[in-house]
Amino acid sequence: MKKYILLLLLISLLSCKGNAQEDAPVVKSYPITKTEAEWKSILSEQQFYVLRQAGTERAFTSSLNKNYEKGTYICAACETPLFKSRHKFDSGTGWPSFDRAIKGGVAYSTDHKIGYARTEEHCATCGGHLGHVFSDGPKQTTGKRHCINGVALKFVPEI
Repeated sequence: MKKYILLLLLISLLSCKGNAQEDAPVVKSYPITKTEAEWKSILSEQQFYVLRQAGTERAFTSSLNKNYEKGTYICAACETPLFKSRHKFDSGTGWPSFDRAIKGGVAYSTDHKIGYARTEEHCATCGGHLGHVFSDGPKQTTGKRHCINGVALKFVPEI
């Protein structure tokens, strides 16, 4: 009986699927790879901490949080287009938030660092840590909140 219950538990755990990752691939290797020294030479200390060490910047410190210009947000490490300004919204959390990513720009993994599973976002080109995606975004659009570290982004204004 114990084996049967254990088997059922294992099957149920393996069949769980989060809906935050439905539209983008889970990528284990990335087209752009660099050594730690190479990343340190091109990124600021804060960018390296967030993008390469999966750190988090303090809330309300990014100038991009309240940026409402038209344009595209790109990866600060490799310049891959990640988010469009038209999909940005003020979540009140202190980090730039978007209801969707540019298709193919973002990859996902599962993060258990704080005791429960969260969907972590990475640049699909260089693997840089961007932030996390949650299911508490605007219900009238996607219902998703891509909560992104501003230091992981560069903004390119629309011309």
